[in-house]
Amino acid sequence: MEHRIGFYETDAMGVVHHSNYLRFFERARVVWLEEHDRPYAYYMDLGLHFAVTRCEVDYTLGARFDDLLVVTTWAEWVHGASLRMAYTVERGDQRFASGATEHASVDSEGRVRRIPREDRGRLQALVAPNSGPENPG
Repeated sequence: MEHRIGFYETDAMGVVHHSNYLRFFERARVVWLEEHDRPYAYYMDLGLHFAVTRCEVDYTLGARFDDLLVVTTWAEWVHGASLRMAYTVERGDQRFASGATEHASVDSEGRVRRIPREDRGRLQALVAPNSGPENPG
């Protein structure tokens, strides 16, 4: 997913505020689901959501206003009621950040629910062997 940095995303030092990288991850995850599996709305129609249970961000460089970044996303693992997505944020050969988010599959009341078998199988098929920041799936 490409993202051009808006002025409103920068802080007083003129670099992207650290919290925005989680927003980039969130948007990239939704785009990844739509492009590789099913739109997030499909899961919502099933009464499921992927609630964030863990976030990791490693910052390398500070992106600035008008930088055009590419957020690469992949699934690292999918279990019965959870999944882990990984991300890199880059421009050319410059890496600005990398990270991961873990999610629990929950119903509309926040109770953990297994990802339906067929959907889980589709998602598991998208996990590349040996995936990681240096080898995205």
